[in-house]
Amino acid sequence: MKQRENFSSKLGIIVATAGSALGLGNIYRFPCEAGANGGGAFLIVYLIVALLVGTPLMISEFIIGRRSKSNPIGAFRILSGKHNAWPVVGYLGVLCAFLILAFYTTVAGWTLGYLGKSIAGHFTGQDLGQIQQQFTDFTNHPWWPLVCQVIFLALTAFVVARGVKDGIERFSKILMPLLLVIMVVLCINSLTLSGAADGLRFFFHPDFSKITGRVLISALGQSFFSLSIGMGALITYGSYISRKDNMTSSAISVVLADSLVAVLAGIIIFPAAFTFGIQPEAGASLAFTTLPMVFQQMTGGYFFCLIFFLLLVIATLTSTISLLEVIVAAMTEEFKFTRPKAAVIGALGTAVIGILATISFRTGSPLHINGQTVFDLLDHVTALYFMPIGGLLIVLFVGWKMKRTDVLDELTNGGTLRQGIRMAIHYLIRYLCPVAIIVIFISQLVR
Repeated sequence: MKQRENFSSKLGIIVATAGSALGLGNIYRFPCEAGANGGGAFLIVYLIVALLVGTPLMISEFIIGRRSKSNPIGAFRILSGKHNAWPVVGYLGVLCAFLILAFYTTVAGWTLGYLGKSIAGHFTGQDLGQIQQQFTDFTNHPWWPLVCQVIFLALTAFVVARGVKDGIERFSKILMPLLLVIMVVLCINSLTLSGAADGLRFFFHPDFSKITGRVLISALGQSFFSLSIGMGALITYGSYISRKDNMTSSAISVVLADSLVAVLAGIIIFPAAFTFGIQPEAGASLAFTTLPMVFQQMTGGYFFCLIFFLLLVIATLTSTISLLEVIVAAMTEEFKFTRPKAAVIGALGTAVIGILATISFRTGSPLHINGQTVFDLLDHVTALYFMPIGGLLIVLFVGWKMKRTDVLDELTNGGTLRQGIRMAIHYLIRYLCPVAIIVIFISQLVR
């Protein structure tokens, strides 16, 4: 089997994979879900689901990647034999990554543009209506959102073109600690607000009467979305994990890091929500309109607004890097492109679709399909169909198609690690994970 790049250390695995998982979904989607589903009750359910379902799902993708030492397409072909349909799952993962990257770069461009706005002090002295108008003006501008989007894609391609160790791992080791430092600074600021006690009580004091089937489904969906399941990124990163590294402990560390960032986001958002009377379930408008207004009412608001959008840029960049890497790995191994060439072609390809998604946000844009913007359509198709179907097929493949001895060989690093918890993980992969994903899929279809 040909030699491939590996992550140089367990820390490299954790920061790169956590970077893949951490994104805008952690910064504002988790607080939105928690705010709409009982606060502390949702937090507890989410943490349990992330460990019992998210961890085995992540490990499943790691197993496929490391066992095959290949991209998602090649991985299923190698592990299942050439004459069957399983490689289609790999193509589905690469296509999912391509489509997500295409519309995700729209928001990535917004974060970059808003970082520039915060540096220039455009939010100083503005009320909510004025800041909302700024967002409308920005998304309707004929070229500025597109310039920001292309710059972000170029930066992503630059990192990926440098390779696994010198690009993805090296930049992740810089970006992830910086992200955590920024979040801690914002948390400290939030804890000084007058509504901090009420916000923290809502977030950390569970009302178990609010735990319903809807809360469980929301927690399952959030863990699936947050951990980058079913889009090929974890299979690709798993292929860079060496045989000497403990993938189980690495996956648990990533899930814990992901959960920590989600909790820190809640500590940032909920004190502000209770202090200024904002709705934490407001979604993207929370990040681009409501919070900039909130920061203006704080001491040092200019500084905190600036580092908030720097946080969003970093979180978004770590995600776009992992998505582009899925595409680049497939192109270099399946079609024999050089890494730099694949990075450029992958970025240009996603830019074509991504630019359409950005233009579709303009008022009166003709780029609507069945009443949806291109952005909404791509988001809907990937979240509702591609990710859950891909995730389901992955756990069925690892749990039922792969030989049990091969799975345990990966989990125990060739028998050098105790089976114990790894046997339990195998059973979770076989039984609990498929049921959980089917429940998520059906619940989303019947909404």
